[in-house]
Amino acid sequence: MYNSNYVTAIVAAAGMGKRMKKAINKQFLTIKDKPILAHTLNKIEKCDYIDFIIILIKQSDINYVGQILNEYGLKKPFKIVYGGEERQDSIAHGLKNMPEETNIVITHDGARPFVSVEKINEVIEKVFLTGAATLANPVKDTIKISSNGDVVDYTPNRSVLWAVQTPQAFLIDVIKKAYKQAFDEGYYGTDDCSLVEKTGSKVKLILSDYNNIKITTPEDLIIAEAINELHEEE
Repeated sequence: MYNSNYVTAIVAAAGMGKRMKKAINKQFLTIKDKPILAHTLNKIEKCDYIDFIIILIKQSDINYVGQILNEYGLKKPFKIVYGGEERQDSIAHGLKNMPEETNIVITHDGARPFVSVEKINEVIEKVFLTGAATLANPVKDTIKISSNGDVVDYTPNRSVLWAVQTPQAFLIDVIKKAYKQAFDEGYYGTDDCSLVEKTGSKVKLILSDYNNIKITTPEDLIIAEAINELHEEE
């Protein structure tokens, strides 16, 4: 709980992970013999502000998740919820299954195991500034815009570009309004913050670090092993 506000964390682990090119969901692949999802849930568990955890999964993955929970466990109360066709549909299912007393909700990718507890805390602490907050980093690479994927249309100013991560935190009324408007008007966003932005609300950027990667491709697994080694040495 944060300042008497009940906090629910929604962990999105219902994706297909096609770019990983593996037979199983990427969240169940391992980093040093421990499933990625277990690493992620461990970080969420350590956050004192969080009161309740919702784990979004595909129904076909229930046995994998059961094995993870049996081996690594969760001390905080939690609920497993089956996801939908798209990530946005899955988060919507999570929102419908939150405890009624929820005041703040954070959404986090199950495949981001290296977020720090301090940054989870910070995104929750800053949510009251605008009603929504997200971890993000300034973009390091030059970005090109191409409408056809063949030639460059233009190059945006890199100094104003940010790569957004999770967790993202929201006051409950803000995120519910955003999701209702999105489904009423029939559009899908690339993340939860983009839905909030559509309502006219502002999103507070919280400086993150470059270790908070989302594990998506086989190359990311190699990077993840290296990051894990660095964390163990600290």
